Amino acid sequence: MTRTVYVYTKAPDGTVERHEKLEPQRLNADAGALWGDRSYDGLKATDGSDIGTRSKHREYMRRHGLTTADDFKDVWAKAQKDRDLYRQGLAGGAVTRNDIAEAMARLQGSK
Repeated sequence: MTRTVYVYTKAPDGTVERHEKLEPQRLNADAGALWGDRSYDGLKATDGSDIGTRSKHREYMRRHGLTTADDFKDVWAKAQKDRDLYRQGLAGGAVTRNDIAEAMARLQGSK
């Protein structure tokens, strides 16, 4: 299914004119970033190194001791569970605003 796009321009006298009819190109199977390594084409690291393929990118990351965020997926999930337990007072007890206010009141009263 093709769509027709009409381009409108404003004439100097304030009227709007339709002056061009365009038909967008259809998406072919090779055009998208979802297919293969197209998103790596021409990619360079900040130091100018060529990382234009997945294998070059992985090798560069390994050589420089770098990683991507997806390597921390399990770490972040465990940390979230630990934070939830802490906030519920089940893992060493949470410090609430009331606890802080009481401590400050005690400190101010002792002066």
